[in-house]
Amino acid sequence: MLDKPAPTGRSLYIGGSWRHPSSGRYVATLNPGTDAAICDVAEASAADVEAAVIAARAGFKAWRQVPPLERGRILKAIAAIVRENARELAALDAANCGNPVREMIGDAAIAAAQLEFFGGLVTEMKGDTIPMGPDALNLTVRQPLGVVARILAFNHPFMFCAGKMAAPLAAGNAVIIKPPEQAPLSSLRLAELVGHLLPEGVFSVVPGGREAGAALASHPGIDKVALIGSVQAGRAVMKAASDTIKPVLLELGGKNALIAFADADPERVAAAVVAGMNFTWCGQSCGSTSRAFIHRDIYEAVLARLPGKISGYVPGIPTDDSTTMGAIVSKTQHERIVGFIASAKAEGARLVCGGGVPNDPALAKGFYIEPTIFADVTPQMRIAREEIFGPVLSVMPWSDEAQMLETVNSVEYGLTCSIWTNDLAKAHRTAMAAEAGFVWINEVAKHFLGTPFGGWKQSGIGREECLGELIAFTQEKNIHVSLKLPG
Repeated sequence: MLDKPAPTGRSLYIGGSWRHPSSGRYVATLNPGTDAAICDVAEASAADVEAAVIAARAGFKAWRQVPPLERGRILKAIAAIVRENARELAALDAANCGNPVREMIGDAAIAAAQLEFFGGLVTEMKGDTIPMGPDALNLTVRQPLGVVARILAFNHPFMFCAGKMAAPLAAGNAVIIKPPEQAPLSSLRLAELVGHLLPEGVFSVVPGGREAGAALASHPGIDKVALIGSVQAGRAVMKAASDTIKPVLLELGGKNALIAFADADPERVAAAVVAGMNFTWCGQSCGSTSRAFIHRDIYEAVLARLPGKISGYVPGIPTDDSTTMGAIVSKTQHERIVGFIASAKAEGARLVCGGGVPNDPALAKGFYIEPTIFADVTPQMRIAREEIFGPVLSVMPWSDEAQMLETVNSVEYGLTCSIWTNDLAKAHRTAMAAEAGFVWINEVAKHFLGTPFGGWKQSGIGREECLGELIAFTQEKNIHVSLKLPG
């Protein structure tokens, strides 16, 4: 259970200190498991973003001079603090975003690993030498961009805050975090725990809504903006960033496919179909394989196994250690998901399991939905085309490979894809044909630190969790030295 109701710092963390918002506005942040207010948190305005940018630019001047190995040491010290406080941070996230606390402990471990990973890569921001003959030396160097804004999503609040600050800090940038509007508490607590390890202004946390996000994306003092969010939010950030021609890094939505061939084991496929949907956090994951394309030869065998595989996911109070599936983040999102379920029924999809709201009286005030699976879904149905960001899985039969791949690639998204077959040629052929940035073969749902994660099409721009993410927060400079003797 939550040991502390909230972090002490509930204002804006700017320039190494806590500040009240210029408007004086504080808004309630809720527990989606109970629909009860946890506490009031500051709401940053454009004026507050201006203050954060001024502080960050001053902090950047100091931080860029810190030797890379020392920056790496500080990141590893932050990682140690994250590990020491993982339980508390997980409890904050469980109470604030609705995901089960035992899963959020894993999020803290992932964030610590990312801090350690990028802390260890600081000497890899290397340049090149270009041959020019005996009379010249030509080389490139990599330098930090300046001030980076990272706008975070609500599904993994702390993991995104601590993990996504790692690469830009390792590269020598100052970072301004805008935590998710729905779940800002763990980011504020991180500032309490580690802010003292960094020079003033190098790490700022400005909770707020669209005004703060828009101000960060458009501010001329921000050198790069990174967003984890919806496609709609990505478009807005890109438009705002274009005014100052600043680069963006976007991890956006997904309508991802799991493809099972006839030779795949129905038991393993059924397990993968359920695991890939990320029901633990109610399907609120951009990488969820929410469209399962199952070959007709094994279609009914897979469907028959799904209710048993899904039975372990039972909605419960997020802060309870025994909970295996949490709550939807907000009333608005809950209503949206219920609307998708209604549309699937109206359009003729076959309900395999779920489809309703739990009848447990203990959950009556929260935002819960049963894990839901529809079969016989067609490509024209709304649940097959739009990102639901909820615990709703579409299962579709196929027999023609070319037609199936056309349907897989027909959506505007292209983040992940999972392929199940024992035929090596089929596996590689399908992996090459899938319009997605991250492909599993006989695996699903896992990330591997050091490998590039990111999307194609409208699922995003750029790659994260790898050396490429670190390099993306630097800029390249060419230096030419003439060695010619005078005369």
